[in-house]
Amino acid sequence: MDLKNIDVLQDWDKWKVTLSKAINLGENLGMSEDTIDTIAYNVGNFLSAIVDPENREERLLHELWKVGCKEERKVLARLIVKSLRNDNLK
Repeated sequence: MDLKNIDVLQDWDKWKVTLSKAINLGENLGMSEDTIDTIAYNVGNFLSAIVDPENREERLLHELWKVGCKEERKVLARLIVKSLRNDNLK
């Protein structure tokens, strides 16, 4: 492992933890899967417009978001939410 990039990995992990907490909060408040997916899509649009990617994971997500159409972006947002839910089950 490249130790000079350890902070980037921790930041990526922190980002995932933060999103997982937001998803859990939404679910605990009774939000439907569709509502959470819609919020994830809107957050993706917001982040893509104003955040400069700082690591390879963010750059990949940014590039995928940029080249995707609206429906593909919705799928990407849904997959990210699903991935974070699966991480919580481990």
